[in-house]
Amino acid sequence: MSTYPENLRYTAEHEWVDGSSPARVGITQAAVDELKDIVFVDLPQPGSAVTAGKACGEVESVKSVAELFSPVTGTVAEVNDGVIDSPELINEDPYAAWLFSVEVAGEALPEDLLDATAYGAVVEASQD
Repeated sequence: MSTYPENLRYTAEHEWVDGSSPARVGITQAAVDELKDIVFVDLPQPGSAVTAGKACGEVESVKSVAELFSPVTGTVAEVNDGVIDSPELINEDPYAAWLFSVEVAGEALPEDLLDATAYGAVVEASQD
C-alpha cells in the first residue's frame, strides 16, 4: 500500500489540495500510476470559477485522457506554467508538480475531502 502526504486532502477522483492560500491543486501518485506517461494538461484559466466535484480540465497520457476535477470551489488564481510546458514533471513528482491554485470560497477546505488514510483506503479498494 502506498502512503500519501499527510498534509494534503484528497478526492476519490485522485486530486489533492493543500491548505495554503490560494490552495494548490494537483493529481495523486495513484492517478499517475493509472495514467502512466502524462504528455499534456488542459487547465482552467486564471480568473475562471471552479466548483468542487466538477470537471475543470483534462490530463492526457499516451494511454488515455482523464478529466480533472476541482476539489474546491473558488476562483483560479494561477496555473503552473511549468507543467504546461513540461507535463512529464507530473510523472516525476505529482506532489511537487501542482497544476493550479484556487482562492477558495469560504474560509476552509470542504469537510468531505479525504485525509491520507481514507484516500489510501479508497485507492486500495479500487485495486481489488
